[in-house]
Amino acid sequence: MSHFFSRPARTVPAVAASVLAACCLTACSEGRAGGSVAVRVNQVGYVTGEKKFAYVMGDREQLAGVEYEILDERGNTAGHGGLGPSLGGWNSTYTAVRTVDLSSLDRTGTYRLRLVGADAGPETRFRVAPARQLLDPLRADTVHFFSTQRDGADVRTDATGRQPSHLTDREARVYEPPRADAAAAGPEPAGAGGPVDVSGGWFDAGDFLKFTHTASYVVGQMLSTVRDTPSVPGLREEARHGLRWLDRMWDGETGTLYAQVGLGSGGKEIRGDHDVWRLPEEDDRLTVEPGDADYLIKYRPVFRAGEPGAPLSPNLAGRVSAAFALAAQTEAAEDPARAREWLDKAAAVYARADTRPDRGALVTTVPADYYQEHSWRDDMEWAAVELSRGADALGDARRSRWRDEAADWARAALKEERGATLGPADVSALAHADLLTSEDPDADPDPGLAAALKAELRRQVETGRKRAAGDPFRSGVVPGDFDAVPNTFGLLATAELYARVTGDHRYDEFAARQLAWVFGANAWGTSFVVGAGDLYPHCLQHQVANLAMSRTGRGDILRGAVVNGPNDAGLLKESGTIEGGRPCSFAPDGRPWSEFDGRGAGYVDDVRAWQTVEPADDFTSTALYALSLTVARS
Repeated sequence: MSHFFSRPARTVPAVAASVLAACCLTACSEGRAGGSVAVRVNQVGYVTGEKKFAYVMGDREQLAGVEYEILDERGNTAGHGGLGPSLGGWNSTYTAVRTVDLSSLDRTGTYRLRLVGADAGPETRFRVAPARQLLDPLRADTVHFFSTQRDGADVRTDATGRQPSHLTDREARVYEPPRADAAAAGPEPAGAGGPVDVSGGWFDAGDFLKFTHTASYVVGQMLSTVRDTPSVPGLREEARHGLRWLDRMWDGETGTLYAQVGLGSGGKEIRGDHDVWRLPEEDDRLTVEPGDADYLIKYRPVFRAGEPGAPLSPNLAGRVSAAFALAAQTEAAEDPARAREWLDKAAAVYARADTRPDRGALVTTVPADYYQEHSWRDDMEWAAVELSRGADALGDARRSRWRDEAADWARAALKEERGATLGPADVSALAHADLLTSEDPDADPDPGLAAALKAELRRQVETGRKRAAGDPFRSGVVPGDFDAVPNTFGLLATAELYARVTGDHRYDEFAARQLAWVFGANAWGTSFVVGAGDLYPHCLQHQVANLAMSRTGRGDILRGAVVNGPNDAGLLKESGTIEGGRPCSFAPDGRPWSEFDGRGAGYVDDVRAWQTVEPADDFTSTALYALSLTVARS
């Protein structure tokens, strides 16, 4: 996670001309007859057999009496009618948002939407096709994103020109977390602190830090996708890449779990990862001595989750155990011996969990405000149910015991914790759904628990549906909050899981609207997934993408990357340049993004805006999982 503010003077990147042209032909039809009119569609396309809606933004009076017409590829009329009633105003310019119901269009093809009675500029194109045809390329792109996030010796050079990086992580030293009163001098080396091999893995976001907290969540989602949904090229090997790094972060001989590689922000005497903008391979080329300002940039510190042999923070123990157990499940058929090794590692981590942690003592990152977490029983439930399923795949007698423990943790989670949207801070949706689909034939069923778990999944989705009822674009999230886009994918995944375990499809329309929102049917008319649709983020707050773009002139280097999207408009303030970075700012048709800000939410596509356009691993893995569940259902 980086930390640069935005709202810069406009500097259009080299790719802008082609993107602007595409935008005017597809998702950004806008006119100026007495004000602005904007048409917003799902730029990736609408899934056959599902509800389909476009949105028309404009002045309330201007849109009165406006109708629409749909033309097919041959120019024949495929539909026409009046706009739906206003779903509410967005800002002082766009005082009404009205719908166009496209649900009757189920024949695969490309269509054109045009407004009749308002000068709304060019027609707006959109596609209708089966889910796999629309979403499989995007799922492959998300895997590509992770390959560009790789650290260590095994990096991909095709899009970014990357070279091996942070090879010094092979012999890293362990440090104590920095004390608040000693932040200026940085952390102190731990006694008996290494060296340890923590090389490889993925960068967590636009910077070069590596976290067990998020990597275990990502690997777990990837392997769940491998196990439960249609295949994605390269996904299994990419998950194995993450597994190899998680394996290095767990020292079974000493009972030590390492939580983080790298120092985020330094102090007056030492610099950290967030203080320098550069390509990662440059770190190994530094010539430094202990005490130099850049010493911990080259020789990156490793932080433990706890003392060797001590009980582990249960959130970390749970999700690492779940990832290892999912590895056992997905390897069981091809390599049973290796699968048993993963299962035994999962059991060892699970057994070390501190199941009576002090309040506020959960370990995530250093400092903890990078990723905060307040629940842990869901992590333990996830671990136990995946251990049970792994044991079942291998014929291990511990299956029933672990499933019973999963049920106990589920009851505790339902009683003590209120599940939130699926993400790295809450994995209850994953745990509950897998417990509901892993009945033990040797155990007595518990219909009460099953009903409670289904009700909890429904409650989580219903929370989003209620929000959507008051949003003009029917978004299930608060667009001015952090993580708007990944939370949308989390809601989409939970809706799909709920339908899968219950057979109840009442939230299918809600899910379709959320998918449309992240792909352009929103106030800003942009997709929030790089490479998806006609207009998407180009000026990412991502060091590799930013510096590689200066060589290639391309803004889609990180295809498949998912960004935060809109955020609190008050956070998007003017700021200076990034030292060492390539200036990059993009807005469609040269119009400021602020024209489309509303209800306290803002968006800007600028390299300095980490609040809106920094991609992250957990954002992207949640999107991959949600899209894969959608494909599996269709």
